[in-house]
Amino acid sequence: MTRRLVWLRADLRHIDNTALLAACQESADEVACVYAITPAQWAAHDVAPVRVDFERRQLHALRHDLDALGIPLLMIHVPDYAGLPSALVDLARKHDVSDIHANRQYEVNEQARDVNVQQRLRAAGVTFHLHEDQCLVPPGTVLKADGTFYSVFTPFKRVWLQRLEVAGAPPRPAPNRRRSAFTQSDAVPDHFPSYPAAVHTSAADTSALGTATAVIANAKKIDVTEWWPAGENAALDRLRQFAATCIRNYDTQRDFPGHDGTSRLSPYLAAGILSPRQCLNAALRARSSHPPGSNGVDTWISELCWRDFYKHVLVGWPRVSRHRPFRLETDPVRWRHDKEEFGRWCEGRTGFPIVDAAMRQLNATGWMHNRLRMIVAMFLTKDLLIDWRWGEKYFMQHLIDGDLAANNGGWQWSASTGNDAAPYFRIFNPVTQGRKFDPDGTFIREWVPELRHFDGDVHDPHSQGQATLFTDYPPPMVDHSAARERTLTEFQRVRAL
Repeated sequence: MTRRLVWLRADLRHIDNTALLAACQESADEVACVYAITPAQWAAHDVAPVRVDFERRQLHALRHDLDALGIPLLMIHVPDYAGLPSALVDLARKHDVSDIHANRQYEVNEQARDVNVQQRLRAAGVTFHLHEDQCLVPPGTVLKADGTFYSVFTPFKRVWLQRLEVAGAPPRPAPNRRRSAFTQSDAVPDHFPSYPAAVHTSAADTSALGTATAVIANAKKIDVTEWWPAGENAALDRLRQFAATCIRNYDTQRDFPGHDGTSRLSPYLAAGILSPRQCLNAALRARSSHPPGSNGVDTWISELCWRDFYKHVLVGWPRVSRHRPFRLETDPVRWRHDKEEFGRWCEGRTGFPIVDAAMRQLNATGWMHNRLRMIVAMFLTKDLLIDWRWGEKYFMQHLIDGDLAANNGGWQWSASTGNDAAPYFRIFNPVTQGRKFDPDGTFIREWVPELRHFDGDVHDPHSQGQATLFTDYPPPMVDHSAARERTLTEFQRVRAL
């Protein structure tokens, strides 16, 4: 009989957890899980307070699930990654552990952390096992004929689908129950730092950017625990409901934030409460039950592919984890660093209703509809010509589904600095975007109460010469046409270098 630990990171579940199942292969072996509380590292990585609280709530739920399997959930508390090797060695010695299992992460700091942990564990006589679990097709296995990584999504997806068709990606069950002699003497989730004290991030201190967030007196009040209930059962229920209803029309409804046309599963995937295999399996079952010609399922599977693609980019081009553009030729772009304008964008006071509604949704709920993420990112980078890294950081500090790969990929797409990015001359007009994707203004009126009862053009309320009637809602902070020309001129200058 041996004792094994499973180090939980972005995989806070007991069903279809590759590392947990690997540790539980022998029924007689004793297994425990361990989670590391690293507040200084969270702050350094701009982890949102709402994300910290979501994981805290999930750990409470997970502890009960694991207890039912005879698998204790232990806690270690260190400031940052530098303290983890010693802490894990000490824990292994305390419990006479021979092996530690974990699911691989792909970010630069996380990979360096795992190398350090493996070296220290090996010196202590403990074997460290890393498993592929985060992606449907692991990074580095979808390559071009010359052995290099794909930088364009469409050919990546073609090979990705071929790999899935051959190998498949079925989800696995929870491990069997076992008897354990592990003790619960280590800290348990009740000692988890509470929201929001665990991470000191807010619009007011966006890492020394100097922005200030005004309190909007009539802002919508949201209970994030109701928006984002913790627990694998809650996540699976949401997945089942989406697969039974909205997925059929996902291709036609996903871009309209005023409708409930998306899955809202991204927080559960980011924290690993759901696995991508569970999501793919639900989609394939839905495809078999929906009539031919329904493209919603395939469109949603493409979103799962985008998630893998951005992880693949992290591995192939590590510089994107270090605040560098994927397209190095865009390095000379002279991004603006106007703190006052950035602050208005953060607060949802730009004077462009669709942008302001989206930013207020983010600030209230920790989440933003994907079409809106593109609109607000394009506005910041193209209308204001403000550094995309400021927006990327602000999103991470506020998103409950903050994920470096997807967030960086999305921001670099909008800024025209990334792989498969929007051409620099593609610049969204926020007014026409609002009219196209929120045609009746439902979403805007929900999140911008100053315009709730306005019966004119809610997408451009100041265009009718009635600005005096809207003292509570600001006029547009820039002229879109002039801002567009400014951005085009700057990118053309860089292209000529």
